[in-house]
Amino acid sequence: MRLTIHESRRFLMWEDGTPFFYLGDTAWELFHRCNRREAERYLRDRAAKGFTVVQAVALAELDGLHTPNPYGHTPLRDDDPLKPNEPYWRHVDNIIDIANRLGIVVGLLPTWGDKWNKKWGVGPEIFTPENARVYGEWIGNRYKGQQVIWILGGDRPVENERHYAVLRAMATGIRAAVGRSQLISFHPMGGQASSQYFHQDDWLDFNMVQSGHIRDNENWKFITRDYSLAPVKPCMDAEPGYENIASHFDPRNGFLSAYDVRKFAYWALFAGAHGHTYGCSEVWQMYLPGREPQLYAHLPWTEAIKLPGSAQMQHAKRLLLSRPFFARVPDQSLLACEEGTGALHIQATRAADGSYAMVYLPLRRPVAVKMDRIGGSQAVAWWYDPRTGRATRVGTFATKGEQQFIPPPAPDGGDWVLVLDEEARRFPEPGKVTAS
Repeated sequence: MRLTIHESRRFLMWEDGTPFFYLGDTAWELFHRCNRREAERYLRDRAAKGFTVVQAVALAELDGLHTPNPYGHTPLRDDDPLKPNEPYWRHVDNIIDIANRLGIVVGLLPTWGDKWNKKWGVGPEIFTPENARVYGEWIGNRYKGQQVIWILGGDRPVENERHYAVLRAMATGIRAAVGRSQLISFHPMGGQASSQYFHQDDWLDFNMVQSGHIRDNENWKFITRDYSLAPVKPCMDAEPGYENIASHFDPRNGFLSAYDVRKFAYWALFAGAHGHTYGCSEVWQMYLPGREPQLYAHLPWTEAIKLPGSAQMQHAKRLLLSRPFFARVPDQSLLACEEGTGALHIQATRAADGSYAMVYLPLRRPVAVKMDRIGGSQAVAWWYDPRTGRATRVGTFATKGEQQFIPPPAPDGGDWVLVLDEEARRFPEPGKVTAS
């Protein structure tokens, strides 16, 4: 079945109208560093935790052109994008097949950015506008029958007309192969957004930001900006801070935790993102002892996949799918208190018809809500635990005036989600059943 854009232009969906929640994981080195057995182990873990997308790179970052994969194969002959090395690509084929069989869509980067802008990294730059188009059409034809979302870019800025020409040519080649049967986006460098470069381009189906690896990164600001752009396109944070990475890439700032990655997810989603991507410092690089760690690694990836943040991401997905998904809009006017900045920021969302509202609290503090933003005469209130996905019913409240809610104690971080439902709608417990 084909993925497409909802008529609101805010969300992704399957062509039969079923919501598609993009819950991604960053596995940039999956094709390059994992054998098929390892890849299946990783993908089964992510499928079991509710991930729907895995982002991986065909021409990988860590010397992906010259250091062979576990079977001794490199992707190209003579570093020429027009000379693919077939054994390498059969390995990519196999991993994409495994992912698709497990219900995972592959967010496929045709190349990492150092192959078209070696601002840093290994490189070398191998793409021109001419060969980028041919390569795009070749790789598009190879995977047009698979469940793939195309992601151009790869963590580098677009700095000159040649860069624009290369990327647009690659997009043109992919479109020539796949038409509109698959979606295309762009993964920018840290602190940037695809909308800065390509928002008006017809090939760009939805926007991505890389908010960056910073504790208390105000990533909702990126989403708020992209959400307001015309033409309307879905938007998301495709690379927030990774679990277990040093904040600002400096160990003196401490390492990001499950609490941090939860904040990034709920802040972005409630600000209007259609989905979200999680990441882990050891997993993106498929780190194992004996490999040179990139940007710090404490655990082999086989252990890092067990870190708690990865399992907790599914609770955000289940929460939003348990209410009418396409009705969701961001709405800070729901708050009758200061929204706060940094670690104190409170983010609110609701259904456009008032049938439900949700408020994310990063710390255990009282929150005041304008109850008339909820439909009907009465609202049912719940506390939803983003660590466990469990909901606790608080009571029923009149939908008039302001109402203060005080979250219960929490074992770490103190974050909670307040859920308010129009009583007459009789929604199920938050996170439990997909609403119609």
